[in-house]
Amino acid sequence: MNIWIKGAVAAGGLTALSLLGSCATMSEDQCLAGAWGQVGYADGAAGYAMSRLNEHVEACAKYGVAPEEAVYMSARADGLRQYCTPANGFRAGRTGGSYAGVCPAHLERDFLPAFRDGETVHVAYAAVEAAQNAINSARDRVRDRQEKLDGFQRDLGRSDVSDDEKDRIRNRMRDMRREIDDARRDERRADDEMRDAERDYRDVRLHFTQYYGSW
Repeated sequence: MNIWIKGAVAAGGLTALSLLGSCATMSEDQCLAGAWGQVGYADGAAGYAMSRLNEHVEACAKYGVAPEEAVYMSARADGLRQYCTPANGFRAGRTGGSYAGVCPAHLERDFLPAFRDGETVHVAYAAVEAAQNAINSARDRVRDRQEKLDGFQRDLGRSDVSDDEKDRIRNRMRDMRREIDDARRDERRADDEMRDAERDYRDVRLHFTQYYGSW
């Protein structure tokens, strides 16, 4: 399956931005400073959902401070204009970011396709990383089993080991050799996957560079 198609399948659903959970979004000093224009602009430029304001309300309530909603909203709109650009959408998708559906319709028309293009690049690069991890894992298994095999070989040469124990050791050695063979097959398979993934990533990167420039 073509990597662009696979990317569309794997990244087709847009995920919401992660919230901060139990962590307060603003400190006491920030709440008391009351710079709601700066806060709103920063949240818009970061692509936070409107629920971010509710988090600020909760964070500042304990200090007896309520956000200036009109100031926040106006500044947030300015920040969104910076966030909702094709270049930023592509960067967010390419780096594994998420999109909370915050862009106005007239900006989202260009932002969203660029974001999905970036997701395609991200998926292609993730395939390269997954293949490399599989190679490393297989090599680690070979190394681990070989060390055990060497230990068993040393045990066989000991004069204080009984014949029954030597038989058990030989059986374990056969197991280790089989596991080494399995790991080497996995490494070869991962090597093939790596070559395919690297080729697909190069193709995707070459394709999108003409639209978004180098990265």
